[in-house]
Amino acid sequence: MSLENQFKQKITSYTPLDQPIFLYWKGRVGLYALLKAYKIRANDEVILPAYTCVVVPNAIIYLGAKPVYIDIEKNTYNMDPKLLKKAITDQTKLIICQNTYGLSTNIEEILNISKSYSIPVIEDCTHGFGGTYNEKPNGSFGDSAFFSTQWNKPFSTGIGGFIVTYNPLIQSNLEEINKSLIKPRFMETAMLSVLITIRKYLFSDKFYFKLVKWYRLLSQYHLVIGSSQKDELQNSQIPKDYFKGMSSTQMREGIVQLDTFKDLLRMRKKNGDVYTNFLKKHDKAHVPRSLHKDHSFLCYPILVENRAHFQKLAKKAHIRLGDWFNSVIHPIQHNFHHWQIDPNSFPNADYISKHVVTLPTDTKHPEKILKYLEKNIAYLK
Repeated sequence: MSLENQFKQKITSYTPLDQPIFLYWKGRVGLYALLKAYKIRANDEVILPAYTCVVVPNAIIYLGAKPVYIDIEKNTYNMDPKLLKKAITDQTKLIICQNTYGLSTNIEEILNISKSYSIPVIEDCTHGFGGTYNEKPNGSFGDSAFFSTQWNKPFSTGIGGFIVTYNPLIQSNLEEINKSLIKPRFMETAMLSVLITIRKYLFSDKFYFKLVKWYRLLSQYHLVIGSSQKDELQNSQIPKDYFKGMSSTQMREGIVQLDTFKDLLRMRKKNGDVYTNFLKKHDKAHVPRSLHKDHSFLCYPILVENRAHFQKLAKKAHIRLGDWFNSVIHPIQHNFHHWQIDPNSFPNADYISKHVVTLPTDTKHPEKILKYLEKNIAYLK
């Protein structure tokens, strides 16, 4: 069996998507391929939550289409379905729904609305691989789904991603579109292999902040293989060599990572319970118990006052805090017009993005996190 088929088989053993899987250099490239397969073009509209990563609207804008944003619910951080109907026009061609931090919500309502208008739904499962909604796997509800295997995603291939579609026509279109995928260069895969090794052996709470700082800086300037290129964060022009396939280095690492995925998922859900118990006990904002069954807890969101100072204290205590999403289109802080969004128009998303930090759920020592939270409880909302 080829390495590619081994990897795909491993993926389906953890989440029975039961359809052909298409692999890409990054998850955003998979989304771009999907949009092309749906023949998204200039003046078409694609609906998405106003609480996402900038690479999602980028993929839409690269095709000349218009991202149409919808505010989120404060308790789920996912698209508010009550606002969906109002956003649909004659130009609406797709709806993207997201399982933020691993939580899936309101899927039936979103699908019912989409079906009444005959608009396909794409699931953004970049946070949700391995999770479920009503005991069905994330990525099995919509017409298609895309996943990320980037650093800090449910499982990692360094960078990477894949897509699945349940639409035979879209499958056929993808097979044709993928003929133009660029093959990763040797130096790219060699560098990625080094980065994976560094992460494996040096990634600890002690070195985390220094490594992340240098990695983000170097990747922006193309000095290392990065999550986002400088071009993706400065404007909405498609970067050179964007449409790239997955390398054998990524597939091999994915197979290794998936060998321990069930244990990791179990740990994340267990730590989700631990954090909820603590926050509820102290009467602080937390993930409601009613949402736990549909949450895979890629990370755990909390809301804080004076986030910059709270993060500074965490760094001093060697506590890993995530900054997803520090903007309505993370990590953009300025020039929102490039992405056709005004944060002030989405009060829930804007508020959350200014107060949220995420707790690590992939830790064997949540008590260290709780000790830090208790010491700094006054900052928690």
